[in-house]
Order: sequence, then C-alpha cells, then structure tokens
Amino acid sequence: MALDRAFLERTRPAALTILRVVTAYLFMLHGSAKLFGMPHQSVFDNLQLMSIIGLAGILEFFGGLLILVGFFTRPAAFVLCGFMAVAYFMAHASQGNPLLPLLNQGDLAVLFCFVFLYFVFAGAGPWSVDALLARRRGSRPA
Repeated sequence: MALDRAFLERTRPAALTILRVVTAYLFMLHGSAKLFGMPHQSVFDNLQLMSIIGLAGILEFFGGLLILVGFFTRPAAFVLCGFMAVAYFMAHASQGNPLLPLLNQGDLAVLFCFVFLYFVFAGAGPWSVDALLARRRGSRPA
C-alpha cells in the first residue's frame, strides 16, 4: 500500500513538530539528570557545575528547552549539533573504532548530532515560538 503524497505533505509540519519535541525532551532528560538529579543517575551525584559535565548538563537542559518550544531553534540546534560532535569525539571515538559508534556507545551522540543538524536546515516548523513571532512580524520563519 503506497502512502498518498498529498497526505505526506499535509502531515509534514506535524511530523517535524513531533520529531522536534521528542528529541528535545529526550535531550533535556540528560541535562536534568546531571543538573537536578531527575531522573536519578548515581554517576552524577557529585557533579560540579563548573566542570565539563556540568557544562554539558546546562547545554542539554537549556538548549533542549529552546528546541522543545521552538525558540531560536536554528542557532540552538547549530550549537547543540557541534556540542554532540565534540562529545562524540571526546568521549566515544577514543573508546574504540570511531567508525563504529555502536561499539563505543556513541550512537546516541551521533544521532542527536544529525537530528540537530536537520533542525538547523528545517527550522522549528509552524508550531513553534519562532513561527509565532514570525507571523506577528508578518514574515516567514527563519
């Protein structure tokens, strides 16, 4: 059964919104675990806010929040894409073959990196703060 092309075009904004919200929520959970201990992960019990892991928590939680609501989506996604690329090479690629992220537990970092890169080009979509502000200005979303 082939999907109707018109249906796919009509539902594309909803799919972009769902991808953006779910990705941001999952990303924020990483930051929330580091910064607030929720969900609790004992590895972060003695986290120093002024450390590389503390900085990661700040970027994950607050960058994820920007992506979640679709505010400054493109610049936030650009920063988070770069952050995930650096995280992959610093924490995962050095643990094994950098071309096999499944073996060095870096597959999630790679996936987040490329989804954020997609948001740099796709933007937040019509159901976002960015789009709301653009409509009020009478322009198209950036």
